[in-house]
Amino acid sequence: MGINKRQPRISIKPSVIKVIALFCLCCLLTASCGQGASRSPNSANNGNNDRVTIGTTLKLRTIDPADAYEVISGQLLRNLGDTLYTYKSGTTELIPGLATAMPKVSKDGLTYTIPLRQGVIFHDDTPFNATAMEFSLQRFIKNGGRPAFLLSDAVASVKATGEYELTFQLKKPFAAFPSLLTFAGICAVSPKAYEIGDGKFKPDTFVGTGRYKLAKYGSDSLRFDVFDKYWGEKPVNQGIDILLLSSSSNLFNTFRTGAIDVAYLSLDADQVRSLDEGAKKGKWQEFAAESSTVSYMTLNIKSPPLDKLEVRQAIASVMDRPLINDRVLRGQAQPLYSLIPTTFDVNKPVFKEMYGDANMTKAKELLTKAGYSAANPFILQIWHPSASTKRALVASTIKALAKLKMDGIMQVEVNSVESPTLFQNIEKGIYPAVLVDWYADFFDADNYIQPFLDCATGSEATGCEKGASQGQGSFYYSDRVNQLIDKQRKEPNPQTRKALFGEIQDILGRDVPFIPLWQDKDYTFAQNKISGVRLEPTQSFPFWFLKKQ
Repeated sequence: MGINKRQPRISIKPSVIKVIALFCLCCLLTASCGQGASRSPNSANNGNNDRVTIGTTLKLRTIDPADAYEVISGQLLRNLGDTLYTYKSGTTELIPGLATAMPKVSKDGLTYTIPLRQGVIFHDDTPFNATAMEFSLQRFIKNGGRPAFLLSDAVASVKATGEYELTFQLKKPFAAFPSLLTFAGICAVSPKAYEIGDGKFKPDTFVGTGRYKLAKYGSDSLRFDVFDKYWGEKPVNQGIDILLLSSSSNLFNTFRTGAIDVAYLSLDADQVRSLDEGAKKGKWQEFAAESSTVSYMTLNIKSPPLDKLEVRQAIASVMDRPLINDRVLRGQAQPLYSLIPTTFDVNKPVFKEMYGDANMTKAKELLTKAGYSAANPFILQIWHPSASTKRALVASTIKALAKLKMDGIMQVEVNSVESPTLFQNIEKGIYPAVLVDWYADFFDADNYIQPFLDCATGSEATGCEKGASQGQGSFYYSDRVNQLIDKQRKEPNPQTRKALFGEIQDILGRDVPFIPLWQDKDYTFAQNKISGVRLEPTQSFPFWFLKKQ
């Protein structure tokens, strides 16, 4: 599904190659010499050989579905809870979960009526019905957690209109609404265990209807026990133990020593390459899958000189995605030429068509037109999260490319800041350019467009003053894009939607508020005694298929 045609690569001086190689070597040596966790397989599994231990470096802030908005919490909630709709395993086919059928939609596209499953109970033995589901959804909206906007922006009201019937009234027609309802946080929670109220969260508690019950929540580990009253397909294992490790080095070494059964997110590129070599020798198993996570550069169009179109287009021309993928990412990704990943058939590689890769001639022409020269160079400040070795290397590579190939007309300064500070400041317009990534809230192309380009308040003269693009740090505003986003959200016909997405991507390529760079691949490693590892195309990781031989 990747884009196979590549522009010719530029040649880089040996001195620059040595700098990049030395940096990567240092990362590998750090990984190899890092101290592994002191846990043993038996201590992690409490002597139960039918339990599976998973290690990860992802940081868990909360497991309250009304406030959880991180990758790790979403993955855990998919195993602990149930949503109205889900996906058939191994596919992107939407199927009922706690619902029993797809919604009945009114002619105006505003009313969704959903029949609910009977015979379901919560982990605390409370019966599930439409009133409980209404409570769960009202709590998600009203408690004011990080993901609350996903429903509050779309839903005017939600009510139990029968004992096992739920009715949504939308603010505007939204063709992807059933896909939105697969978001892990929009799961059913027990009305007896939770309450509705602004900020009333339980970060270390979960009481839902899923295959596993939360038996332990700790700062460095979690324990999932099988819920024996689950209404559907039950796990083939006897439970899951999750170790939250402090670094990729710990994850790497803990897996190599056999202290965990599965290593799941996140390993550095050199660590993946090392484990890949071990898998080829039969030491363990490797599972790789195309991810829908996209990495990109945000350009703040309110930050001079990035307010000049020629400057933004010049930056897009300088990017060399194949080089970044080969030299920095070790081939563990694929070049990306749109914000919409290749996972979706509406993907249009507009940046490939308009700029190519490492088109330094075009970049120089554009910067010269904007008034820059070797005597008056354009200086690009690139910021990235300080904990991201990958993005530090990417920024350094872009800096090296500009120095080698732009004849002094463009210079790059690289800066880093801790992730919490970076994401708090992006919407304030502090950074001219930022390297970040995006993990979609739900599996629809809309979620790679609306959160980036939509703007509720602003103008093309002043930029976005309030809206999605302001929150992403680009401050982009386009009347036409706003209209197209609204149209595709209302449009039920897939081919008509595809045409609308095509025009949106054309405008994205022309105006360059964001520059797509690469699409990740997901790597998970498992010991040879483990079966049932599935990396779903929708980016979920179902624990219930895991089995220890």
